[in-house]
Parts: sequence; structure tokens; C-alpha cells
Amino acid sequence: MPRMTAAAAAVEILKREGVAQAFGVPGAAINPFYRELKNVGGIKHTLARHVEGASHMAEGFTRAKAGNIGVCIGTSGPAGTDMITGLYSAIADSIPILCITGQAPVSKLHKEDFQAVDIAAIAGPVTKKATTVLEAAQVPGVFQEAFHLMRSGRPGPVLIDLPIDVQLTEIEFDPDTYEPLPVYQPRATRAQAEKALALLLESERPLIVAGGGIINADASDLLVEFAELTNVPVISTLMGWGTIPDDHELAAGMVGVQTSHRYGNETFLASDFVLGIGNRWANRHTGYNLEAYTKGRTFVHVDIEPTQLGKIFAPDYGIASDAGAALELFVEIAKELKAAGRLPDFSAWAASAQERKATLQRRTHFDNIPMKPQRVYEEMNKAFGPETRYVTTIGLSQIAAAQFLHVYKPRHWINCGQAGPLGWTIPAAIGAATADPETPIVALSGDYDFQFMIEELAVAAQHKVPYVHVLVNNAYLGLIRQAQAGLDINFQVNLEFENINTPEIGVYGVDHVKVAEGLGVKAIRVTDPDELGAAFEQAKKLAVEHQVPVVVEAILERVTNISMSKTVDMSNVTEFEELATEPGHAPTAIKALKV
Repeated sequence: MPRMTAAAAAVEILKREGVAQAFGVPGAAINPFYRELKNVGGIKHTLARHVEGASHMAEGFTRAKAGNIGVCIGTSGPAGTDMITGLYSAIADSIPILCITGQAPVSKLHKEDFQAVDIAAIAGPVTKKATTVLEAAQVPGVFQEAFHLMRSGRPGPVLIDLPIDVQLTEIEFDPDTYEPLPVYQPRATRAQAEKALALLLESERPLIVAGGGIINADASDLLVEFAELTNVPVISTLMGWGTIPDDHELAAGMVGVQTSHRYGNETFLASDFVLGIGNRWANRHTGYNLEAYTKGRTFVHVDIEPTQLGKIFAPDYGIASDAGAALELFVEIAKELKAAGRLPDFSAWAASAQERKATLQRRTHFDNIPMKPQRVYEEMNKAFGPETRYVTTIGLSQIAAAQFLHVYKPRHWINCGQAGPLGWTIPAAIGAATADPETPIVALSGDYDFQFMIEELAVAAQHKVPYVHVLVNNAYLGLIRQAQAGLDINFQVNLEFENINTPEIGVYGVDHVKVAEGLGVKAIRVTDPDELGAAFEQAKKLAVEHQVPVVVEAILERVTNISMSKTVDMSNVTEFEELATEPGHAPTAIKALKV
């Protein structure tokens, strides 16, 4: 039987589980593992500037391509605690990543050794499992179980903590005979699928709510096929955006209190039946007024996690199933019903959803200087085509992006949906671009998100990871300012100051162009909305030429209120700006404005 260190066995298992890329920061307690990364070979490594950044890179890597599992690595103590945010982000959005940490020797775990912390206990609530391996012989089994857990049921992250002496201990392990454990996924039965569709057939105005579970299951094609067979409009959740192209005649927009469309909300409120597939009824989608969301509608909920059924509200019928497995049955049964002439004619209802899409629009075309953010998204729609993959996290920039940008493919909207940590965007974009360098990446940040983990731009420069980063700058915590308005305060949300080194930018404070250039990337500042298009074109060329990120900073008006509900009620959204009343007001809308 071959003998090798437990750390070498772990690296061999990573390779056989399909891992070819890792992100991390070495340190004393994880150095034996890094030695084996070098000696065993076969796994590329990207050195992050911050360990939290490594965890978000792993997330972006997983999210960009079906079947990927991102790996992040750090040493003991603060490296593990730094990655907790990444683990929380991953479990919240059902993203499998593997976090590997170093640890003090087993004999020192109870003696307050330097940088020794019970990371398994800390990480437990934000992982599917967190384990400190106390016996070297258990390392292969713990890693094998980790991949089984990450892939089975509702996907999610796992943490493995490796004491330094465990890493260095030699064990018997034969990598040539290693096999991954079979993945378990709950699957809908034929009877369950028939009951769900029977309820749909009884309705007059049905909707499909397509969640991120469809993307995780790589089942977007099945979703579109099912929608087309039944002629039922599709509402995408924020995590499910891209399951159906925005320009599809059955795409009915998004629903919610923030990241929603006027036409999406109105179509939902007009519906009488909702089939939710792979979604979790997140509060930014439903709002807190569940009566407004549910009253007068029959709900069927399909989710891979049985305990999700009934968690937010009780559906009329629930099915515990992988989204892809359920959709296979839905398609099969819908074909049979169609052949038998038993499918209702929902064409008038589907047409009404498209009528709303053509009439209930928000204005994007403003010529103001400083510019309004809506104009930035209009110009982005012009500059970046349907092949573009957007990456963003939270803030008014993300909310407005979901209202105004267009997404045409699954995994082309990579968004930290539930956790929403500031700073996520840059490292996640690096991870996504590393996973799929052929797809153009456009990251989007507000100024505060951009500043949180700006050091990771140097990682992209060092490792030649090109993408375009759109930075909308109003020198404000815009979303928090807007939320504070209901409390009649404007407190500790102002970021403006007179930068003595860059007086030409006035009160906008941080000179992002100088900082970005100092980190090895290119940057362009734009103050006139008519110059945005040229700046985006230049950015695309510079990214290709220099193989680094290119930041396009748009200087915005200081205060803009983006459409959302003041009462967290999807039936009561406030429109702060004037609406589109003529086609020139929303020239890049999916449908030309009908007046």
C-alpha cells in the first residue's frame, strides 16, 4: 500500500474529485499542505491578498460553471475566522465550496496555543459540516465525505480543519483506487408531479417562479421547455435570473420589494396559481406582507431541501425534489397532456404579461450631470451584449442593476443573494473569470463595496485576470441612507471629503483611479453620461490588451432613491423617479415602451 503524508492524500483526493484550482493564503499551520500542493501538483493556486477574498473567489469559481467546487485555503486562527463570511455567503445561497484550514498540533488544542481557535465550532452554523481532524488516518474519509455532502441534497460549503501534526503524519493511502461517493438527490415521483400539474391545470392565470435551484441543477433548458409546452409565464428570482432569457416571450420579469420590475409585480398580483421550483421565498422577493403575496393564489413548492417546504408559508402542495428531476417529470407529463389535447390555453394570460412588460417601465434616459445611476445601466445594456456575465453583491447599485440590466443565460448573473457582504464583488469576479476566462465578465460595485476588498485587484493584476469593473460612485452609503429616511435620519452614511491630493474630484473623496492604478490595473473616470459608451468600449479593449481588470468609475449625483417598498411589501413599491412615458425614456428596455 502506498504511504504518504495525510496532506498529500488530501491533495490527491482533491484532484480525483475534480478540483483543479484553489484560492488561498499560506501560513505556518497550513504550510505542510502547501508543500504537498507543490509536490503532488495538478492543482493551480491563486494567492489572495485577504483570506476572506479567497473564500469569495472560491464562491465565484463555483457559481460560474456547472459542476465546479471552489476551494479556499488558509492557516490557523484568523484565517479561518476571516473565511466565515464566505462560508455564510455560500450556505445562504446553496453554493458548494470547500474551506481548508491549518490548526495547532492536536496536543495543543486545549492550551490556547498561538492562533489556535475552535474553527469547527465557529463554522458549524454556516456549513453543512465542519470537522477538525484529530487522526491522520481519517483524512481520506473526511475529504471523501466533504465532497459527498457538498454535492448531495441542498448544496453548501464544508470546512475541514487540519492540525499541523495530522498533515505531516504518514498514512497508507492508494489514490489510484479512490472513488467519489455517490451523490444523493431527492427525486419527485410521477404521482407527485401529476398532482402538481393537476393543480396548475385548474388555474386560469398560472405563473412559474424559477429559483436558483434550477441553476444549481443545471436544468434551465428543462425549465424553458416546460414553460413553452404549457405557455405559462416565468418569474425569475434574483438567484434564478437567467434560467429563461429576459427577451423570451414567457419571461415575465422579477418580483419583490427591491430587485423587481413594475410589470413583474403587477403580473404576479394578477395571478391565481404559482409553481415555485428551486426557490426559497426569500423576503426580498415576497416582502414581509405575506398576505399580499399569497392571498388568492394556490401554491405548489418544489425544493431539494424538505425542511424548506412550509418554512416561510405553507404551500398548498409541496414536493421535496431536485429541481432538474422534477422538471424532467413536468416536461414528460406536459408532453403527454399536450398530445392528448388536455392542456388549457393560457395564451391570453401570457400575452397580458407581455403587455405589462411593454407598458409598465421605469425611465433610464437622463442627461443630468452629475449623472443619474439609471443612465449607467442604460449604457451598460448598449455596451455589453447577451454573452456578458455580471457579478455584484448588494447596495443600490445591485438593486438598480436588477431593475435595469438584462440577463440571457444561467450563471450570467452571479450575485450574493442572501448574505450580501460588502467587498464580495471583486474577489467573486476574479473567481468567476478564473473558472471561465472565455466569457466576458462585468463586475458592478458601489463605492463602498469597491473599497471593502479593493486590494484583491492586485491579485487580478498579478494573475492576469481581465474583466471590466463598473464603479458607480456617489460617495454615500446609498442603500443605508435610503433605509434611514424612514427613521428621519441621515447619520454616518456620508463618505465625502475634500481629497487634498485630487482636488478636481471635489467632495467625492477617494481617488479610485489612483488607487486602482497603484494596484496594477487600468481605470477610467467618467463624469458625463454621453461619454459612458466610449469609456466602456475603451475598457473592453484595455482589458484584452493588458490582461488586467479595467475600472470604469461613473461619478453619480450624490442622492438618488431607487424604486423599492418603504413597507417591505411587494404590493406597495414606491417609484421615486418619474416613470417612462415615451420610448426615448427607456431605449434599452427589453420591449419598446408601448404608450
